[in-house]
Amino acid sequence: MVAEILDGELFLSPRPASPHVNAGSVLGADLNGAFHRPPGDPKGPGGWWILFEPELHFGTDVVVPDFAGWRRERMPLLPNAPALTMAPDWACEVVSPTTGYIDRGRKMRIYAHAGVPHLWIVDPIIRTLEVYGLEGGRWIVASTHGGTDPVRAVPFDAIELEMARWWLPQAPAPSS
Repeated sequence: MVAEILDGELFLSPRPASPHVNAGSVLGADLNGAFHRPPGDPKGPGGWWILFEPELHFGTDVVVPDFAGWRRERMPLLPNAPALTMAPDWACEVVSPTTGYIDRGRKMRIYAHAGVPHLWIVDPIIRTLEVYGLEGGRWIVASTHGGTDPVRAVPFDAIELEMARWWLPQAPAPSS
């Protein structure tokens, strides 16, 4: 279970099913491999701290995104702490049938209020990536992507991501 406090209310979310776990695992590997390294590293663009399920404290709200990332220019050293209070530069929610309404509702509003400039919503069931940018305190759809198309999405558009790897193979249709 993951516990979060959103608008003063406790939310308990069950551990995710395999489509969610697979999408998150592959996405995390792709982004960490390229960006979770010092700037100028020959193995990738670098310049980010990218964390899996960090606990973030924004006032009385306690949120646990699937991923969050901080540019190293803003956070040169990652604090040795159980929770972080600095808003990330990017957050990502991999939605599931039981959490989608929370991720797209309360959590998006909390991220906007905290000033998170970039947000991704990944849906492994319908195989989509929604990319949002924060402008004037409101979320603007920067881009949407679906299926198996390769994608470059801000703020990680320095590399191409293979969305096809994020999705579990679909079961073949039953034969007649």
